[in-house]
Amino acid sequence: MDGVDQESRRGHPLGDGGVLLHQGRAGLVTKYGLALAAALAVPATLGAQDIGLPLGTKAPAVAVQDLDGKAVDLGRYIGKQPVLLEFWATWCPLCKALEPVLKAAHARYGSTVQFVAVGVGVNESPASIRRHLTDHPLPFPVLFDASGAAVRAYQAPTTSYIVVLDRTGKVMYTGTGADQDIAAALRPVVGN
Repeated sequence: MDGVDQESRRGHPLGDGGVLLHQGRAGLVTKYGLALAAALAVPATLGAQDIGLPLGTKAPAVAVQDLDGKAVDLGRYIGKQPVLLEFWATWCPLCKALEPVLKAAHARYGSTVQFVAVGVGVNESPASIRRHLTDHPLPFPVLFDASGAAVRAYQAPTTSYIVVLDRTGKVMYTGTGADQDIAAALRPVVGN
């Protein structure tokens, strides 16, 4: 088993799914929408991509869950210190490729930046995330967006979507893809 929630994968038109905003709701990506999203994500190495939430706006506080199903307000992380949010899934190949980069960034900046992974509720469950984390632990909190509320509020176009907030909660960086320069995205919010 590859850690994907096989039960929720059954009957999915793409087999492995994706996250994309569709008429204000988190929805499934069509074959053509996935190709378009991939094409738009190509220039991921050049600074902030300015996708999803507009740069300079205040990050929304939205309720998600921990992996035990208890409500967690993302607002509890915002406004205290810089924050890096990753919209993530166990089945996402770009997220898997980005994982060592995020772990290295956490090792370097984790004392001054709050890292949070937000598991998307597409072809995923808290149980599948827990299974995945057994073999691939992350050194920061992993939450679950069962309803898609965080995906909508943060305008997450796909998994591997990163949002960096400064200590006041202002959006300083957004990007997608495995080749994001996370250290460069964090430098302005940590002051070096």
